[in-house]
Amino acid sequence: MSHYQSSPRSTPAPGDFSTDYRVLILVAMAAIAGTGGTFAAWFLIKLIALATNLAWFQRFSVEDVSYANITPGIMMLIVPVLGGLIIGLMARYGSEKIRGHGIPEAIEAILIGSSRMQPKVALLKPLSSAIAIGTGGPFGAEGPIIMTGGAIGSLFAQCFHLSAAERKTILVAGAAAGMTAIFGTPIAAVLLAVELLLFEWKPRSLIPVMVAAAVAIAWRPLLMGDGPLFPLFFKHDLSLLTLAMCAVVGLTMGLLSGLLTSLLYAAEDLFARLPLHWMWWPALGGIAIGLGGMVEPRAMGVGYDVIHDLLNNSIDAHAVLLLVVVKSIIWILALASGTSGGVLAPLLIIGGSVGFLEGQYFAGPVELWSLLGMAAMMGGTMRSPLTGIIFAVELTGKVELLVPLLVATGCAYCVTVLLLKRSILTEKIARRGQHITREYSIDPFELLRVSEVMVANPDTLPVSMQVDEAVAFFTASQHRHKSYPLVDQQNCLVGMVSRADVLRWNTQGDHFGETLFERVSDSAVLSGYPDEVVARLADRMVLNDAGRVPIIDPQTRHVVGLVARKDLLRTRLASHSDEKERTAYFRERSRNSEQIAAKVVSD
Repeated sequence: MSHYQSSPRSTPAPGDFSTDYRVLILVAMAAIAGTGGTFAAWFLIKLIALATNLAWFQRFSVEDVSYANITPGIMMLIVPVLGGLIIGLMARYGSEKIRGHGIPEAIEAILIGSSRMQPKVALLKPLSSAIAIGTGGPFGAEGPIIMTGGAIGSLFAQCFHLSAAERKTILVAGAAAGMTAIFGTPIAAVLLAVELLLFEWKPRSLIPVMVAAAVAIAWRPLLMGDGPLFPLFFKHDLSLLTLAMCAVVGLTMGLLSGLLTSLLYAAEDLFARLPLHWMWWPALGGIAIGLGGMVEPRAMGVGYDVIHDLLNNSIDAHAVLLLVVVKSIIWILALASGTSGGVLAPLLIIGGSVGFLEGQYFAGPVELWSLLGMAAMMGGTMRSPLTGIIFAVELTGKVELLVPLLVATGCAYCVTVLLLKRSILTEKIARRGQHITREYSIDPFELLRVSEVMVANPDTLPVSMQVDEAVAFFTASQHRHKSYPLVDQQNCLVGMVSRADVLRWNTQGDHFGETLFERVSDSAVLSGYPDEVVARLADRMVLNDAGRVPIIDPQTRHVVGLVARKDLLRTRLASHSDEKERTAYFRERSRNSEQIAAKVVSD
């Protein structure tokens, strides 16, 4: 007889949400992690400015500078290569986790590393990113700060007794706070957390992340200023023609996003074929950066000044064309080389530039098309459309652009989902052998009651059956189940007996005249109730390694059904068939009616 843990009524009562009061502890911790992520963002911005001033102007200053002020020369080639060499050395002898743009690494830590990040990542990631961007790298600061803020949250969470899911919440809270501090977009940061990092939509994780973002936006005026980062004040008309042009912008960005993603990983494949250790690759990427800088210096660095010019129509179209071509090439080559830097700012510049160029031929203000290009490129490439929409609104303060943003970003998202199985963020993870899915749905086991999947009136064995009779029963030529519920004369559950139990008793040879009741009456048995949720029963079956579980009436303990593993698998298959099987209801109904009428006539 197998011994099971039995506590079908000890599980929480079913409800819309599983969150309990422990979320308040996570809220308090998220507020602290949010503060840490905010100050880390401020520190990274200053560190990038310092590295830029030291590398290009040989001065110790944290003043913001534009690459438009740098005159192309021999240093334009030397500085990015030196920066790449430093990044390569830091990655090889410090931590390989600093390579890349940050978000895939944060996702890996969440899904694979139980949301645990190393202390040296929190130190080396912002330092390496500052060096990479400060020496000309065409990257943004958001990816590194997401990873750095996440590392701060993770390290803080590791000081306490938390589950992996709770550590994930604090990690993401730190990441969301960092993004909020950089751009002043708390709602977009929360949506980014939901669409990219949390892999769930639960109050347990969502509420603390919201708190962290709110804390970050409260700190931001003291550190970086308040208000939208790129405020816009232009007027626009919302018409069918305008929405059609918004769709064109979105479709363009979707196609461009697919092209950029494919080129990026093709470039990565080229680097992987080089007969050089990956430590040297960032230096090769630095050569590409330097050559691009010789052609167009503003293609280097974060480029927030470029975003400002695009959104204010204060740049020439020919300059924009040159800028987007150079920026795309050096960004792809530098990122593929494995250096440290983010993707969001480059995507905004590329998308905004293409939208700006399209705006030369579309009706309405050019600034509108630039902004739509930015949001569509971000939402499509990162597969986070809601984040792209709200990000553009918070970045500019243009709430009235929600509908145009919805159309453009939705079209870009549709194109990229259909074109590519993986996004620019998850393809790297997939290449390391890890499969992830970003489609969230309700577990079918959470929607069904046990009574809907159980086999009613199952076969049982009486407690009065002798062990010899049970041996003969299980060794007979007829097909037998692996186990049966054991019941008394009133059909009340007494225990569970399996073929393995009976065969073991048979080898012991000391069961003469003994009944099954005498063998199992002192054993606990796992059981379920018809009204409980299937997910709770499935969890207990896994924990107790039970293949078949009797279902009893809670009042009388009468056996009313039985659930086996195959019943659970059949339920899961049925939920998938809802996605795959297609029928035209009215056609089927009309055909059935015709068949019934024909049968009546024939009768």
